[in-house]
This record gives sequence, structure tokens and C-alpha cells, in this order.
Amino acid sequence: MRIRRILAAVIATAALAGLGLTGAATATAATAQGAPSYVTPSECKQGGGTPAINEAGNLCKGGTHDGEQVD
Repeated sequence: MRIRRILAAVIATAALAGLGLTGAATATAATAQGAPSYVTPSECKQGGGTPAINEAGNLCKGGTHDGEQVD
């Protein structure tokens, strides 16, 4: 009887953890596909990139903001 309660608790915990991971993955996917992000020239530089303001697209090149549009 005690083993059944422990097993039920383990299964319930695993199910709730699985739902939490699924929700986090869905939220991450929704954010990744959202509106295009813009960074300032200083944010681009702080992330290790170079703002290419005079080139087509005004993109940040390199660093953590690589490919994001500079506004």
C-alpha cells in the first residue's frame, strides 16, 4: 500500500514536470518566431558585434546580436 502511494506521487511529479517543460518549449518557440528584434548600436557593440548602419538592412554583424536589425 505504501509503495502504491509513493509510485503515484512519482508519476504525478513526472507528469507535472513534463507539462512544465512542454510549456517552456512552447513559450520559447513563440518568442523566437515573434516580431523581428531591434537593437541599438551601443547594444550591438556591447554584445561584441559591429553595427553596419550604412549597409543594406542595417544589421548587427557578429557577437550575440548577430543578424538583428540596428535601430
